[in-house]
Amino acid sequence: MRYIKIYLACLHTAFSRAAAYRLDFVLGNLITLLSNIIFPLATVLIYANGARFSGWTMWEVLLIQSVFSMSNALASMISGSVLWVTMDSIQAGSFETVLLKPLSPLFFIAAANFDTGSIGLFLGGLAMTVISASFTGICGTGGILLFLLMFISGAAVMCGLDLIMAAISFKWVGNSRIPEIFDSIKEFGKYPMGIFPRSVQVLSSLILPVSAVGFFPASALLGRLDIRSLISVLPCMLFLLFGVWIYNRMIKIYEGVGG
Repeated sequence: MRYIKIYLACLHTAFSRAAAYRLDFVLGNLITLLSNIIFPLATVLIYANGARFSGWTMWEVLLIQSVFSMSNALASMISGSVLWVTMDSIQAGSFETVLLKPLSPLFFIAAANFDTGSIGLFLGGLAMTVISASFTGICGTGGILLFLLMFISGAAVMCGLDLIMAAISFKWVGNSRIPEIFDSIKEFGKYPMGIFPRSVQVLSSLILPVSAVGFFPASALLGRLDIRSLISVLPCMLFLLFGVWIYNRMIKIYEGVGG
């Protein structure tokens, strides 16, 4: 209960800060939303010119990309700032102030740096998901429950990746290019898996399960989820647990400013 109260207090502070600088909050969310419209717009242009992803309508692909945006935004709000705050604190030699707090350092950083700048992206993704689903239809209560399971799993793997990258910065201080590599890999989750080679499907489903970020949840809503895909829930949760473990492990071997 203590941690819940602290987290709620941090959320209140984050929203109060956003309310104090309303124009910055609105413009920041608008820019984030617009910058993420590029991929759905590209999909519309692909179908408008007569091309298509085999076996998938335009609205079904847009549903995948909308769910991806929602999951990406949720993970960004929860853990997206952990990497940059950790890296900046280590480089500046101020991480010791985090260690002095009477809280778990990971919890403190995640709670104190809740990202309100991704709220617009989440709401935009939610709106587009509802619109896309209205054109495709959804697979009843069972589909919604499977969607929630896969959606939570997708957010879990995203948070896990954020924590793993943050943990690396304790020893590899100049690792700002690592997030760009992972951002490129997670792009596979924006598209139907059937368009990729078998090796990529296995990689994105079991080894680095980014398919759970967009493709699997959308497939569940459409009633097209292969029941065997539920096995990807396990590696998703393992990524999150490993991210928490490795972050806390790296804190124990932290040696001061510069890693």
